[in-house]
Amino acid sequence: MPHDGQSMPDPAFLADLRTLTADTLPEVEFLLTEAQAQLKGEVSVSGKVSAAALEARQDQAHALSWLATYVEGLRQLQAWADQLAARGAFGPMETLILQIGFGEYLSQIAGGIPMSQLEIARLADLGLTWTPGDAAARLIAGGNTQESRAALVACMRDNHGRATFGATGLDEELEMIRDQFRRYADEKVIPFAQAWHLKDELIPMEIIQDLAGMGVFGLTIPESYGGFGLSKASMVVVSEELSRGYIGVGSLGTRSEIAAELILCGGTEEQKQKWLPGLASGEILPTAVFTEPNTGSDLGSLRTRARKVGDGWEITGNKTWITHAARTHVMTVLARSGDATSDYRGLSMFLAEKTPGTDAAPFVDPGLSGGEIEVLGYRGMKEYTVNFDGFAVKGENLLGGVEGQGFKQLMQTFESARIQTAARAVGVAQSALETGMQYALDRTQFGKALIEFPRVAGKLAMMAVEIMIARQLTYFSAWQKDNDKRCDLEAGMAKLLGARVAWAAADNALQIHGGNGFALEYRISRILCDARILNIFEGAAEIQAQVIARRLLD
Repeated sequence: MPHDGQSMPDPAFLADLRTLTADTLPEVEFLLTEAQAQLKGEVSVSGKVSAAALEARQDQAHALSWLATYVEGLRQLQAWADQLAARGAFGPMETLILQIGFGEYLSQIAGGIPMSQLEIARLADLGLTWTPGDAAARLIAGGNTQESRAALVACMRDNHGRATFGATGLDEELEMIRDQFRRYADEKVIPFAQAWHLKDELIPMEIIQDLAGMGVFGLTIPESYGGFGLSKASMVVVSEELSRGYIGVGSLGTRSEIAAELILCGGTEEQKQKWLPGLASGEILPTAVFTEPNTGSDLGSLRTRARKVGDGWEITGNKTWITHAARTHVMTVLARSGDATSDYRGLSMFLAEKTPGTDAAPFVDPGLSGGEIEVLGYRGMKEYTVNFDGFAVKGENLLGGVEGQGFKQLMQTFESARIQTAARAVGVAQSALETGMQYALDRTQFGKALIEFPRVAGKLAMMAVEIMIARQLTYFSAWQKDNDKRCDLEAGMAKLLGARVAWAAADNALQIHGGNGFALEYRISRILCDARILNIFEGAAEIQAQVIARRLLD
């Protein structure tokens, strides 16, 4: 029940809430259609979208991406509410999340969507105006109020130990998986993560062995290759809960997910038989070696070379931002094998075997060197530069056995990688919310707990609402993938929104801590650092918005 005399919002307003929210969707969907048509007309040359024209209108393009993300987010929040209602599980907390979510996101669509702290996407940027209809106007006026936020936080305080704030809508099997990994994170990760971070230590091998035993590395690998053959939705749940404990632990599975997806999509049958069982069991730890110092997101201009020598290859070049490179047994290396090429068509993917190193000596093989990149957060696997100087790779380890397929093979992994990154973002955001809320309950100022102050409570309420929207968008992209539907658009939207939500949650949770949040002894300081990387890796927010815009206009 609500605390301190707080009451639920007007029952008459809530009685037809799902009908009210559903009635707004055609309006915003029409806005999106109009925005697509308007921008497409401006950037098309001879009936085709011009990359140069689209880049020249980057602000408009990215405004379109954010508008589309909000529209899809509202669709999935509505679908979540309808599903729960059909199961008799749409309670007061879920009602308030739906009400506040629609009220706030409709308000932002009308007035401006924050792409970052400094950049607002406005309908005027897209040549549009919008006079909200009756349903949208009612939600904008009465959806996200101080009273509704206070009522939501009252429900959150009475959450009775549930794993999230608000029912997730998952089936019983996925909730059992969530519970298993949540308990593991609570017992084996959260009590130690702050020390790992402060000491800049690699995550203990004991944790990796535990995760291997729990099937994390073979979660989505088919049973015929030694995995569990579970859904991408299960991968999302596992990634979310482990990242709630510590993003480094939640990201351990990402390495295997990327490597397995590369081999499943582009490898020969012999390569699948050789590598997938070891990846699934955790006996083989992989790392992704794509980025170079001067290329960043422009992978098509990579310079690292692979030269044919006898039956094998020799790789020469420099890579950077390589995660967990020291301990691993195999590197998925993107390199240029065609001397006459200068774009993505000359790139090939190699399964480059290496000897696991240590923290003190990360690279021990001939032709391989490098060093650690010291970073603010996301420390548990460490980041490295990796230098190749005639590093030998077996001929049989050219992925797929055919040159020039590397870029295409990599693109096939992006859906799964971005879904998984969105899940990690939701987990980090959830960690920030739980940490901030506990502090607000425990900390007393002026004779009462911080959570009793409206702006503190409001921050917590908005975290819960945005996390649920990002979570449902992430689940939707995973379900699309599980049903063999193209989902690069949905995965990109989930990652784009999830990263912003994680940063906002961490920043606001630190604000609730006040000065203590700036002290390294408090774990919110780590969560803030960990959250920041989510807007950069697996496609920086700007790149992600550009990719989404291009898909919307194709």
